[in-house]
Amino acid sequence: MAWLYAEYIADELLRTGRLIPVSTLEFRAGRDTLALTIYLSDAAGELSGIRVVSQLDEWLSLTAYGHPWRDWVHTRFLDLGEAARERGRGEDPDLELARAAWRWLDGTELFATNLDPGRHDHADTPPGVDENARVWTPAWQLGLPLGHLAMHLF
Repeated sequence: MAWLYAEYIADELLRTGRLIPVSTLEFRAGRDTLALTIYLSDAAGELSGIRVVSQLDEWLSLTAYGHPWRDWVHTRFLDLGEAARERGRGEDPDLELARAAWRWLDGTELFATNLDPGRHDHADTPPGVDENARVWTPAWQLGLPLGHLAMHLF
């Protein structure tokens, strides 16, 4: 249930921000990235509606530009998997849903505006943000700024 609740919160944050149409892959990237942030940051396993607003600052810092979000995700998956093994139970269904979302985010590339002007495909392209310059980007790299901005707009 925790994964579904995290996904619901992420969906509501993105819908409220009205940054991108709901039916797009970009929306899914933002929702799944934000849902992973919400789910994996809930160390106590007590995600509740009352605490959502108090968690916004933590989620903002986790999705901020320059934060090693991908490394943090891997570390949290290792920690949660180890905790499940120590409890002697099989795989947690919420954790499996979160891992499935991560596999999609990490394995899917979207053709999007180049958000990292230091990285470009052509050697002769000058650095700087050009909204017409598009590159194939892992879904999570597009989802991070969408989720971050959605939380600011909330």
